[in-house]
Amino acid sequence: MTRSAIVITTAQSLSHFHPIFARPLIHLEQLPTTSHIQTAMPSTTAETLSLVNRNVSVAPLVLLSATDHYARSAKGTRKRVVGVLLGQNDGKNVRVSNSFAVPFEEDEKDPSVWFLDHNYIESMNDMFKKVNAREKLIGWYHTGPKLRASDLEINELFKRYTPNPLLVIIDVQPKDVGVPTDAYFAVDEIKDDGTTTAKTFVHTPSTIEAEEAEEIGVEHLLRDIRDVAVGTLSTRVTSQLQSLQGLHHRLQDIGRYLDKVVDEELPVNHAILGNLQDVFNLLPNLSTPKTAGAIGLAGPQAAGDSELARAMSIKTNDQLMSIYLGSLIRAITAFHDLIENKVQNKQQADDKELKKEEDKTKETIKKTENLMLNGDAPAEQQGKDDKSKDEKKG
Repeated sequence: MTRSAIVITTAQSLSHFHPIFARPLIHLEQLPTTSHIQTAMPSTTAETLSLVNRNVSVAPLVLLSATDHYARSAKGTRKRVVGVLLGQNDGKNVRVSNSFAVPFEEDEKDPSVWFLDHNYIESMNDMFKKVNAREKLIGWYHTGPKLRASDLEINELFKRYTPNPLLVIIDVQPKDVGVPTDAYFAVDEIKDDGTTTAKTFVHTPSTIEAEEAEEIGVEHLLRDIRDVAVGTLSTRVTSQLQSLQGLHHRLQDIGRYLDKVVDEELPVNHAILGNLQDVFNLLPNLSTPKTAGAIGLAGPQAAGDSELARAMSIKTNDQLMSIYLGSLIRAITAFHDLIENKVQNKQQADDKELKKEEDKTKETIKKTENLMLNGDAPAEQQGKDDKSKDEKKG
């Protein structure tokens, strides 16, 4: 692709806007023509559909890194932050597994003026290649929360590292519950008359996927983020309540979906039904079919619960008894520690009072001794004066 459209200018007039603008700016004043980008940008409907149908998955580590980047650089402002996405892109599946932040500034009044340190991108990309050669530069991200006017220009810059960069907009302050990412690919939009083309972004679905080890790490990380003023018991109860509420909502969604399938409002999807069947197969079957004797041929006792149900109930009761005994022991230990602390505090208070009384007694004795010494000295001096007067008279 021709790089004549990339113009390096010095923004001396913007040095007052931010010190970083004293460095050279990368400013795309003119977009490349169709002949310049036909090898990198799809221009047919089939290729556009292939981009839309790609499976884009983002790791939770990328979301945490982007959120931390925003909290450090632009929290409390209207600015956005920009970073680089690393991962694998095999043409059909795009896996975003890592990212790193990039120095970025833009003029709020003029969106066409922006700064992106491409030298920093190249140096960081080389270092990440040494750590993990499988993670390649596949695109970039920003915190939007929507597309900006300069996104196409920035996307052109990233084409020097990857033919078709992926843009992921990460909403660091989501207002609605859902996936906080939007993935886009840049394409050429051909008009009906075929005269001119215009670049635009095509949205593609994205999901959040994590490996088992990453799920455990993210769970522990989120568990440590809590209010220090809230007790551990309250935190545990709140988390369990939220988990049960989430499970309840998901079961309601499954029930509504199955009702619509039964009412023929939705078509039958065997893949979804198979996944639901796999979920229910993992649950224990406590209502095993009864034998002929259990139906009524062997007396009223056969109408009781099955052996599996009784065994499950007995095991559950044993586990609950162990939990109950453990709770009682912890409560008794806590009461014992409380009584011991009160005894120690009372002993310390008594020792403090006794020490005060001893100090007061010592101070009283010392004052008395000083008074006695001060009272004897004048009497002795008076006796000497009287004796000297008598001698003079004699």
